[in-house]
Amino acid sequence: MSELQDVAAEMGMPRFAAKQMAQWMYRKHVENIDEMTNLSKAAREQLATRYEVGAGRPLEVLTSVDGTEKYLFQTDGGQFVETVYIPDGERHTLCVSTQVGCKMNCLFCQTGKQGFHGNLTATDMLRQIGWAMRERGLTNIVLMGQGEPFDNLDEVMRTLHVLTSEEGYGWSPRRITVSTVGLRKNLQRFLDESECHLAISLHSPIHEQRLQLMPAERQFAIADVVELLRHYDFAHQRRLSFEYIVFRGVNDTPSHANALLRLLRGLDCRVNLIRFHRIPEVDLEGANDVEMTAFRDYLTSHGLFTTIRASRGEDIMAACGLLSTKRMERDAEQAQQ
Repeated sequence: MSELQDVAAEMGMPRFAAKQMAQWMYRKHVENIDEMTNLSKAAREQLATRYEVGAGRPLEVLTSVDGTEKYLFQTDGGQFVETVYIPDGERHTLCVSTQVGCKMNCLFCQTGKQGFHGNLTATDMLRQIGWAMRERGLTNIVLMGQGEPFDNLDEVMRTLHVLTSEEGYGWSPRRITVSTVGLRKNLQRFLDESECHLAISLHSPIHEQRLQLMPAERQFAIADVVELLRHYDFAHQRRLSFEYIVFRGVNDTPSHANALLRLLRGLDCRVNLIRFHRIPEVDLEGANDVEMTAFRDYLTSHGLFTTIRASRGEDIMAACGLLSTKRMERDAEQAQQ
């Protein structure tokens, strides 16, 4: 809201015009300034000389056989990101990207193979969200697309503020989940300043193995992340979950299950088991349904609430770990030559 107040002041408009603009953008999803009919015609004309509004539209929409949709958006900087819409009965979830590519370079993730090409602005993130809100209707948002949200925390927090403030979309933070590998300093800031749900990418409870899968373990060890989490209350409305891709013969043994139980003992949390989707040049294999069910049942029987997340959108490369806009970036570079 403070930014809109600055715009109003810059344009010589009354202070309350900032709230009017916010309502048009975040509640009514207008696509151009001229639709803001409670602003004077002169004010609208003046605004239009400096600014544009509207959620924007994806450059491409792909639809999976299971109803999942993947959207390609162009950023203000001329790069590309992918966003995934997952309808499931009355639940409509949008998986939002926060960076172009990613620095974390997790072994099992296609986005990491793309490399890092820049942070998204709050505007870039809200462009993904606003279009889906208007065109599809949403019940939940997860910041689990391309990138590491806590490596771009300032813009992520601006986005969350617009989503949850009364001047913005007015969403409950309980409808939003933010995922991270565990960047400790920014994780602590997020926990102190936001009430949104938190998901930690875990994937192995054993330091040496997690380091092989996730280079971020060297600087942000999962044991240290969990120790920080023990200082916060997850026993009430805010939910803490751990994401765990199950690799056959790698992290699905009884010793891994017992290490998970020891690591997370006493935390109010859940574990989400995720199927691995193969990517080129990575020698990992996903566990099958029987193996994943056995792993889940063992953890649950020992008091750790565990679920198996349904795999969606694999046929359009929209499933967990498959997002990448490397091809689009290459095509854009070739077009400029």
